[in-house]
Amino acid sequence: MKQNHFDKISIDTSALIEGFVSKKVVSKELSFDEIVLHEAVLAELEHQANENRAIGFLGLDEIERLKELSSEHNFSVRFAGRRPTYYEIKNASLGEIDSLIRDLAYDEGACLITADKVQAKLASVKGIEYVLFEPVAKPVKLKIEKFFDKTTMSVHLREGTYPFAKRGKPGEWDFVKINDTILKREDIVEYSRNIIEVAGTSKDGFIELDREGSTIVQIGAYRIVITRPPFSDGWEITVVRPVKSLTLDDYKLSDKLLKRLKEQAEGIIIAGAPGHGKSTFAQALAIYYMNEGKIVKTIEAPRDLVLPENITQYAISHGSSQEVHDVLLLSRPDYTIFDEMRNSQDFALFTDLRLAGIGLAGVVHATKAIDAVQRFIGRVELGVIPHVIDTVIFIKNGQVNKVLSLKMVVKVPNGMTEDDLARPVVVVEDFETGKLEFEIYSYGEETVVVPVKAETNPLRDLAARTVEDFFRQYSDNTEVEFVSDNKCVVYLPPRDIPKVIGKQGKNIDAIEKRLGVNIDVQELTKKNMKEEDIPFDYLIGKKSITLRFKQKYANKGVDLFIDDDFLMSANISSKATLKITKKNKIGRVIEEALDSGRLRVKLARE
Repeated sequence: MKQNHFDKISIDTSALIEGFVSKKVVSKELSFDEIVLHEAVLAELEHQANENRAIGFLGLDEIERLKELSSEHNFSVRFAGRRPTYYEIKNASLGEIDSLIRDLAYDEGACLITADKVQAKLASVKGIEYVLFEPVAKPVKLKIEKFFDKTTMSVHLREGTYPFAKRGKPGEWDFVKINDTILKREDIVEYSRNIIEVAGTSKDGFIELDREGSTIVQIGAYRIVITRPPFSDGWEITVVRPVKSLTLDDYKLSDKLLKRLKEQAEGIIIAGAPGHGKSTFAQALAIYYMNEGKIVKTIEAPRDLVLPENITQYAISHGSSQEVHDVLLLSRPDYTIFDEMRNSQDFALFTDLRLAGIGLAGVVHATKAIDAVQRFIGRVELGVIPHVIDTVIFIKNGQVNKVLSLKMVVKVPNGMTEDDLARPVVVVEDFETGKLEFEIYSYGEETVVVPVKAETNPLRDLAARTVEDFFRQYSDNTEVEFVSDNKCVVYLPPRDIPKVIGKQGKNIDAIEKRLGVNIDVQELTKKNMKEEDIPFDYLIGKKSITLRFKQKYANKGVDLFIDDDFLMSANISSKATLKITKKNKIGRVIEEALDSGRLRVKLARE
């Protein structure tokens, strides 16, 4: 092993933070008689440590180790030079401190030890002897890995408590104690130092943010957050990683949704509660686009998606929103994934990029699918929302739970009857079925989100049955929906519509006069056929509950659900009714479900 010996060396801040000199001394690769450290080095590290930045503590620890090694390896440590001014410390990133260190090395005739290529280049230009130790990717073991197994999503370490881990699968997590050893502050500090060291020496590791009281680090698939006083009341480390990498095929998406994703990603929002798999789906979507031969980029803060090398990941925490905006407009990717949209600046950037024509899929936290849309209200004008987002994919328990689509129409909002109340309305529909679920519109000075539920109106149901009975002379397959007290929509198969309308509309005019109601005839399609929930009204008596259906459901088998939970199967009578006694538990459950509007009835599968 070759040993480099110098009479005198000077070490800059970069080399101290990396801890190169003490390691080289111990391995006998480097020897010297004296270390001359500039006061500016000490001042810069002190400034970093006072701001609770990890690199400041690492540099000071290296100086302490060198002083401990000095007696054993026969060298001295001396401080020289003037203490830098406040301006020089604040502008250390501009090279002010490095300039003072170079000048000291030149005046002292010392060899400059550095880990900074720019510093080494300038030393060479000025004729200063130097040694450049570049950080290299080397196998430094990440100590926190011992807390993970195949089912571990996150590890939580805090001083004064036991180490805990969250294990399981999306939507089914267990918070478990890892071992019976209470962690001390010294343990957390040591883990933190190891994390910073691995981040600085591994190819796939970097410090995303280093602020007063907190440090965010990304090492491979691990996203690590370190907090310390005064920001938190104690030292704490939270480590998160994806449990499983999925492809879009694993989600078993419908052909309709796949077509939407493949042909044009306009403004997609991926929503869900924390830990339910939003980022995992976004990651699968990015890889899907890449495999389709598309240019894909991501916006992240921090960069924690595990993606192939040919997908560029931008860290918005290291650049302004304007910089990200300019780069994306100039590079023109086919698709962009915006992971973890949190604040108004993120939503403003998403909106700006969408309006500029860039295809986006953004990730937001939400407990319900509609909540993702509400995050934009107040941040974006109502009329702009459908141009910014047109599809919401809600992830629950690691799977696609619901998909909403948005569009703008001019109409009278549901529940209002006067035509002069028509206004621009953002309608939110179930993407798969086309069923209207919410309306968003301005009401006075407020923007309101109104759920649209199928209301049970006995008079309208009776009128609908009467109209259905009348139209059976034209078609055996008829659906009638009353949209107001004096207007209904009659859905008929396309082949039966001409004979209903008649020449120049004479037949339908006569039918309207006879029935005393305005009739809008439309094609009966799978979209408007009520194949899922069967409409019904009900009567709650003293001893029983009677559900009343349209006559066409007579003698049909049905399944009863509370929300999405199966309750029971039954047969509708020949009079199109279903009677349930209130004496047993099921009767009481059904009565409560009716009161809360949660009872659903579907045709039983044959």
